[in-house]
Amino acid sequence: MNGIEFRNPEYFYVLLVLVPMLAWYIFRYRKAGASIRYSSIMGFRNIGKGWKYYLRHLPFVLQMAGIGLLSIALARPQTSNSWEDVTTEGIDIVIALDISSSMLARDFQPNRLEAAKNVATEFISGRRNDKMGLVVFSGESFTQCPLTTDHAVLINLFKDIESGMIEDGTAIGNGLATAVTRLKESDAISKVIILLTDGENNRGEIAPVTAAEVAKTFGIRVYTIGVGTIGTAPYPMQTPFGTQIRDVEVKIDEETLQEIANITDGQYFRATSNSTLVDIYEQIDQLEKSKIEVKEYSKKDEVFEKYALGAILILLLGLLLKTTLFRNIP
Repeated sequence: MNGIEFRNPEYFYVLLVLVPMLAWYIFRYRKAGASIRYSSIMGFRNIGKGWKYYLRHLPFVLQMAGIGLLSIALARPQTSNSWEDVTTEGIDIVIALDISSSMLARDFQPNRLEAAKNVATEFISGRRNDKMGLVVFSGESFTQCPLTTDHAVLINLFKDIESGMIEDGTAIGNGLATAVTRLKESDAISKVIILLTDGENNRGEIAPVTAAEVAKTFGIRVYTIGVGTIGTAPYPMQTPFGTQIRDVEVKIDEETLQEIANITDGQYFRATSNSTLVDIYEQIDQLEKSKIEVKEYSKKDEVFEKYALGAILILLLGLLLKTTLFRNIP
């Protein structure tokens, strides 16, 4: 523990009311007169003083103590663990994920899209101190999750992604531009986009290279990942006889993805299997390890309740004593 801190210390001014209270009590006590006057007190000399005499000021003391505890409760005392210097990541990351129909190809298990979601989820779980977000694109793009430190919410939104959520196609430029929009106002020490696609740009109003130039302007680094085996890949196609698996040619615009990475000082990776995709995310994880020193402490705990309860009990006890045992004592 690092002692007690007060959220609203201005309420300690309530203690000032004790000064006039004490002054009035002393003045009234000294001016209090006897109700019966005697010419001599010789007859009472041998009478001892009872316990009430010695405790006659107790109700007033309890009243002052109750007000003191009440002022402490109003000041909202809080406890917290000691501050300590810790090293943490200071990076904002947006994953831009292609969800076009070609991501259903089964050269990855169970398919490209599910493999990309699983690996990205593991990556997110390992970056506890970073803000992360998600953009999805196919024929157009939209933000599935803005930058957040609530990774549980982000992971749940990842699980909800399905191919066919938006119009089909591959708008790489739009997907990258949407991710840039999410990062451009960030004040993180490092801003990163991980763009994963398995095709060629064939939709959208923004050229991929143009979006990369915009990313560079805002100091955003882009890691691009091309997903797909070399040659052909099994793909489920709808036919009059139901879904059939047919081999289709894998076409990835590696030249454009490489150019995007070069413009933004990032890197291009080619994933040809589940294991290589895992390796790529591990490499990115190691590359993005910029660290900063920050102050960190445990959550503050409110402890005003015990002071408030103590104040109420003491005030009630003082009132009870004053109206019963000490009722006839001035």
